[in-house]
Amino acid sequence: MRLLWLQGITCNGNSHSFFNHPQLFAILQPYTIVWHPLIEGTHTLSEVLHDDLSCDVLVLEGAFRTHGHTKEGVEVYARALFYARKARYVITAGTCASFGGLFAKYDPEHVRGFGFTNETLHLEEVAIRSRLITLSGCPIHPEWLGYVLRMIAEGRPIARDRLFRPRDLYAPTVHTGCVRNEYFEWKIDRYSWGEREGCMFYEQGCQGPYTRGSCNTIPWNEVSSKTTVGTPCFGCTEPDFPRAQLWETPTRMGIPVRVPLGISKRAYLSLTGVAKSFKIKRLHERMSDYDD
Repeated sequence: MRLLWLQGITCNGNSHSFFNHPQLFAILQPYTIVWHPLIEGTHTLSEVLHDDLSCDVLVLEGAFRTHGHTKEGVEVYARALFYARKARYVITAGTCASFGGLFAKYDPEHVRGFGFTNETLHLEEVAIRSRLITLSGCPIHPEWLGYVLRMIAEGRPIARDRLFRPRDLYAPTVHTGCVRNEYFEWKIDRYSWGEREGCMFYEQGCQGPYTRGSCNTIPWNEVSSKTTVGTPCFGCTEPDFPRAQLWETPTRMGIPVRVPLGISKRAYLSLTGVAKSFKIKRLHERMSDYDD
């Protein structure tokens, strides 16, 4: 299968993240690389921009200007649409390509994702929508792109959610599988980054309970995750990333303004009240032992 990787406005972070996949060469083995900005392909960028090349899988990286962003005099967004109409699969790799990301925050009037602006679907061509696979993340999780490319190579179907993200990868929240879940349940928070014990939701604005992604069930590079090493989740897979007040959880009278996904506010308040009425000696001792 012929794979073409095109870039809009990008930092190259998604390419570099994918290159760290432990099984990179095995994943790419079934594919012929038509062009990639960082590795050797069968064609030049000039040929990609000016010729009519065949393409089975189109991977898009970076946000897009609908007009005014050109390479060799060719509108990049128009060229992305050209190949998207030909490809059997269109993958938006990273949050910028998927929803606009950081670049759209700086210029929301002109910059957007390929298919979405935040959660608003602006891709008018239904045929492309049916082939679109959204892989958000800043940068993209290398295992997620590897999973999708393997599924495509094996001819297996990929179930998608309402934002066209693979359900297998984005159905859970980042909170799922977090090694700090017990601290979250009993409302034992940490006040600084990089600590081994304690939750980071209330005091450090961890976005894990609000963010869909399998970062803690599929570790990065088969090793770790942000929350494992003591960094709060940034919420980078969501359409509104980066959010305002990123490093804090806004509260009213000590209660989060937004409750975690999948639970009603009334139920969350009840659970929180029960949890705060208990002191789990074992967990507090672990915190004290680590501090000592």
